[in-house]
Amino acid sequence: MSDIHFGFIAFEKCHHCSELRTYFTDEGAPIMGDKYREGSCFWSRVGNAQTFRFNLRCLYCGLQERFDDLMGLMHCTGCLPDCRVDIMQKQYEKERTWILVAFGFFNKGQAPTISPRKLDILTDYFNQQRDTSRSMIRIVSSDLIDDFARCKGDFIHDVDMLSLEAPDRRTSLF
Repeated sequence: MSDIHFGFIAFEKCHHCSELRTYFTDEGAPIMGDKYREGSCFWSRVGNAQTFRFNLRCLYCGLQERFDDLMGLMHCTGCLPDCRVDIMQKQYEKERTWILVAFGFFNKGQAPTISPRKLDILTDYFNQQRDTSRSMIRIVSSDLIDDFARCKGDFIHDVDMLSLEAPDRRTSLF
């Protein structure tokens, strides 16, 4: 991993068109409820999660793969039994393969996707330092989550890690 930056993902929702968008900031925790107008949209900050951003660089040849489009990685908590990620997670669990979800940024009118090529690169990277005879990691796309607003997954290096106290209960980001 190279170019590692710790920070926050801010989730904003427009109450005019009901769109959701996200951005990364390393300037401290975004203020919840912060509101502003942009054109005909009325944006309000509705959530945030601590995360980190990075690129990958080959130690042998120096080739770098940029992950500017990666918002973060999430661990599925199995909160929605009909979610394709949870179904996949249960199937792969038998093979000792653990699922992580890669999220792209939400932008107005665009789905948050990470290319299959980059998902494969991430999967390979996270399995390089593992004893794959014991278990493996598989990185999947957030496209498999049909209703992100109800999802209670944990972003890796998430907001709950800022406190020494365990959260009372898991809640969705919204």
